[in-house]
Amino acid sequence: MDYAKSVEKELVNAGVRVEVDESNEKLGYKIRQCELQKVPYLLIVGEKEVADGVVSVRRRKEGDKGSMKVADFLKMTAEDRKVVR
Repeated sequence: MDYAKSVEKELVNAGVRVEVDESNEKLGYKIRQCELQKVPYLLIVGEKEVADGVVSVRRRKEGDKGSMKVADFLKMTAEDRKVVR
């Protein structure tokens, strides 16, 4: 959870709206709920991601985009974030 909070802080500092799901639900359930809520990007953090210093990225309607550093995620989504602002 500490790594998730550090990722949250980095995203907030970059101007991204973010929410950390600290519930004890299964991962599949959390992903499904985000899709129903039409969350555009879902960053998944587990033990492997913490060890590698990355996040796993999922995009709504497109699925898994792979693992990447937070800075790379911000670069990938820069155009999307310009449109929203």
